[in-house]
Amino acid sequence: MTRGDLTEGQCALVEPHLPIAAVGPIPDLLTHFNAVMWRFGTGSPWRHLPAEFGPRQSTYDRLRIWARQGVFQQLMEAGSLRPPPVARPTWAWSAWTPRAP
Repeated sequence: MTRGDLTEGQCALVEPHLPIAAVGPIPDLLTHFNAVMWRFGTGSPWRHLPAEFGPRQSTYDRLRIWARQGVFQQLMEAGSLRPPPVARPTWAWSAWTPRAP
């Protein structure tokens, strides 16, 4: 498990919404999902996807399948995938600005 991966509780909420393909071997869907979340969470290009997530083309293909099937919309509607909260500053602006002597 890498930093940013889903917890077991989050996996239990997300996994029922991840469809498998009709043909081919059954992939590790949660690894693909974590890879997609890592990619969009960091903003890194696909070529920088860490090796622990497997081949980047497989993850990208899985993302395209899920996007076409509306998986992310289903997760949002189910409340399983929420946008991160907006950080509010805990400080107030001041009219005082330090200046160089």
